[in-house]
Amino acid sequence: MVEPILQLANASKHFGEGAAANRVLTDVNLKVDEGEFIAIVGFSGTGKTTLINLLSGLIEPDRGGVLFRGKEISGPDPERGVVFQSYSLMPWLTVSGNVGLAVDSVHGDKGAKERRQIADTYIDMVGLGHAKDRKPAELSGGMRQRVAVARALAMRPEVLLMDEPLSALDALTRAKLQDEFAAICEKEKKTIVLVTNDVDEAILLADRIIPLTPGPDATLGKSFNVSLPRPRERAAMNHDETFIRLRSEITAYLMELGESRNAAGSEKVIALPSLTPKSPKAKTEKLPDAYSRAAESGGAEDRYLEFSKLTKVYPTPKGPLTVVEDVDLKMKNGEFITLIGHSGCGKSTVLSMCAGLNPITGGSVILDGTHVEGAGPERAVVFQAPSLMPWMTAYENVRLGVDQVYPDASDAEKRDVVEYYLSRVGLADSMQRYASELSNGMKQRVGIARAFALSPKLLLLDEPFGMLDSLTRWELQDVLMDVWAKTNVTAICVTHDVDEAILLADRVVMMSNGPNAKIGNIMDVDLPRPRSRKALLKHPDYYAYREELLEFLEAYEGGADPTEEQLAAIAQKRAQRIERQRNSSMAAAE
Repeated sequence: MVEPILQLANASKHFGEGAAANRVLTDVNLKVDEGEFIAIVGFSGTGKTTLINLLSGLIEPDRGGVLFRGKEISGPDPERGVVFQSYSLMPWLTVSGNVGLAVDSVHGDKGAKERRQIADTYIDMVGLGHAKDRKPAELSGGMRQRVAVARALAMRPEVLLMDEPLSALDALTRAKLQDEFAAICEKEKKTIVLVTNDVDEAILLADRIIPLTPGPDATLGKSFNVSLPRPRERAAMNHDETFIRLRSEITAYLMELGESRNAAGSEKVIALPSLTPKSPKAKTEKLPDAYSRAAESGGAEDRYLEFSKLTKVYPTPKGPLTVVEDVDLKMKNGEFITLIGHSGCGKSTVLSMCAGLNPITGGSVILDGTHVEGAGPERAVVFQAPSLMPWMTAYENVRLGVDQVYPDASDAEKRDVVEYYLSRVGLADSMQRYASELSNGMKQRVGIARAFALSPKLLLLDEPFGMLDSLTRWELQDVLMDVWAKTNVTAICVTHDVDEAILLADRVVMMSNGPNAKIGNIMDVDLPRPRSRKALLKHPDYYAYREELLEFLEAYEGGADPTEEQLAAIAQKRAQRIERQRNSSMAAAE
């Protein structure tokens, strides 16, 4: 029997002592064969980083052992290279200098010319040959992580340990680097253990996927073998039955783990009082003639929210820069729309103009027949970072807004509003905890509760889950959908996440590249509500919607302008999907 290259044998790691100890990992067993790529997936706080630190020798287990080629390890060693979530680059050194520092420390017995060649080989491998003389401050987040990968590979370790190396990047940059990593891993043929919170990333890269169960006392759960042939192409996998089945099985398993983790939580039942928020004074500015004519003819029903020729221009030293131009969009009352597109396409600019946080250069935003300018509580915003007052409790942070929009309500009514929404987002037992004591996911729950508590006419969400790991994001998407279903508030959500865009929306609005960005495509999402991720993954049309979005984003990849043929191909597939849906509906009716 072949001995594993790396092994955890009944390894446990706890921090602290006695009853107050934080019991992170308990009795973890793992065998990694030489040349194998294993992905460990799990929720935030389950001990994934602790596991990587054990494997690297940065910490020692309290019980059990960590073995490398059958011998217990006693500390870190270049034979086990590590890529962390944070880049940890020397800011005063260039790309070459940062990689060369690692090469010199490990390969000091080689000549200067050979060491330089080693560094250059891996810098070129990660696509940074053109940037080797730049310092970290001159690099994007994705480029910095490439440097960290090149540095680890240049040490020529036998095992590469990667601790969520792409989690700090936006979804589209992350997808691009995943494809690059897949190519590098195929070329290097190393033994790799990757910690990730992204199921798609795990399937794209790994031979075997092992979820980490929720803590305390987290351990490794069911193992999933990935039998997809390499190289794996993202768009092609979307059609692959093995990929679809595996993705569904792993997602369902992780969701079951998450549900078991949350099962113990109690939710206080609170009745929401019937209150009408204080409306802001209507603007006196004249409405556009086109809108007024439509309203008179009965068309205002479909124009609860309207963007009319919405344009934003910024002055620059080189002249005016038009970020978005002539954006036209109409929304029904109670509709949920998601905005998606590449970084820099103006999604957040459109949202900030609608919120009144960014002056409009041209065109207009009309909400419920009122021409709006400036911020107002009838347009509640949830940002990527919830911006809570850290010295206030969760309750007090929500109460701030409630006091403003319900000035005539009694104290008991205001309290019921705050407690109702905090309970709805799963914080019934954490209302009196200070914001500074909450995790990022809990803070975002407070932000969602605060927005809904304003009883807004329009809910604006700017990548609300962008800073969270994928698994926490799933939970909060469910929370958002649950609360939204009860309020039916008109909503717009900016996102980079294709699955999130489909899961939440009645329509997905796709933006073309900036500058001069416009609406490039609008996709109606005809999937049943209420929606659950588990049910959608099994829906026959789900992957067709996903393919349309992926193809649209691919057409605009890297700032490209798609050809007429590309757009026609997308339109043809959409027509086929709509025809298939129509036929299915007719067959069901018969």
